[in-house]
Amino acid sequence: MPFLGQDWRSPGWSWIKTEDGWKRFEFFSHDIQDNSDIDLEELQVENKENLFSAEDCKIEAKKRKKDHFNNNTKSQFFFQEKWIYVQKESTRERHGYCTLGEAFNRLDFSSAIQDVRRFNYVVKLLQLIAKSQLTSLSGAAQKNYFNILEKIVRKVLDDQQNPRLIKDLLQDLGSTLCILIREVGKSVLVGNINIWICRLETILNWQQQLNNLQIPKQVNNGVTLSDLPLHMQNNILYKFSDGWDIVNLGQVTSTLHMLSEDRQLWKKLCHYHFAEKQLCRHLVLSEKGLVDWKLMYFTLQKYFPKKEQYGDTLQFCRHCSILFWKDHQLALFFKDSGHPCTANDPGNCFMSVSPQQFIDLFKF
Repeated sequence: MPFLGQDWRSPGWSWIKTEDGWKRFEFFSHDIQDNSDIDLEELQVENKENLFSAEDCKIEAKKRKKDHFNNNTKSQFFFQEKWIYVQKESTRERHGYCTLGEAFNRLDFSSAIQDVRRFNYVVKLLQLIAKSQLTSLSGAAQKNYFNILEKIVRKVLDDQQNPRLIKDLLQDLGSTLCILIREVGKSVLVGNINIWICRLETILNWQQQLNNLQIPKQVNNGVTLSDLPLHMQNNILYKFSDGWDIVNLGQVTSTLHMLSEDRQLWKKLCHYHFAEKQLCRHLVLSEKGLVDWKLMYFTLQKYFPKKEQYGDTLQFCRHCSILFWKDHQLALFFKDSGHPCTANDPGNCFMSVSPQQFIDLFKF
């Protein structure tokens, strides 16, 4: 049986690149045969040694790459993309399907947390995955999950913003890991149990750091929130969509506390988040017989989910079945839709995808 080399043009031969193109390198060329000073056997031996050394270099390079891959646990070892094709079944053109872990790996969530418009969206998605979808992720996706989570925690500790969101996320994730570690024989955990114990200890450490976070008081000689007129401060409170943000802001000054207790403010917040049937089913009256809209808001959020509001979300093209991050700057200047859409009117094919809808896309 003849020896088959790596080059399909001539098995077993070596090729060299010249100005005229690629040419086959022959050991027994006429020039060498005419030169009696060169020993052909030595030339063949040296060439074989060079070939072996090249193979050894390739093997060593692969080993170094593998060691770097295994040791550098925080490296992103997958490609980050702005869009992916969501495939739910095999066809003649495409084989296989896209999973939740694959989508989580390929979409660029690491850069999304640096965008203030997408930060809350990514945090909510990680919280939903922690509650119900953590064991369905592959080992690579779980590794990516904790890498992104670490970046989020470091960002919150450095910027000192949104600590309450991360506390809720870590609380849900810690509860899930406690259950999984106790019932390790009944659940699917990718990796050694000691790895998950270390991850749980890391989460507890992050929770302690967030609890000890002290936001320093900034001295500003310019105009502050308290210097604004009352109607402007009241308009700012009406822009909030979360009740806890209103309560926290009301603790800053006595004026803001008075504005945060406005019944109309909490009434508008209740009507924004909950339906009329839900409001009628859980009426909370005060001692004077009036509706306590503030207490009613916190009561209703225990039974019903609040309306989600995000600055920017993932987009899904119904025409192409593509999930993508929309680049607003490119869309403004170049009219780029964010993915290679083939529809005549791409704008009508797009729909915003909430974190729960993102997870539902990959339920088969």
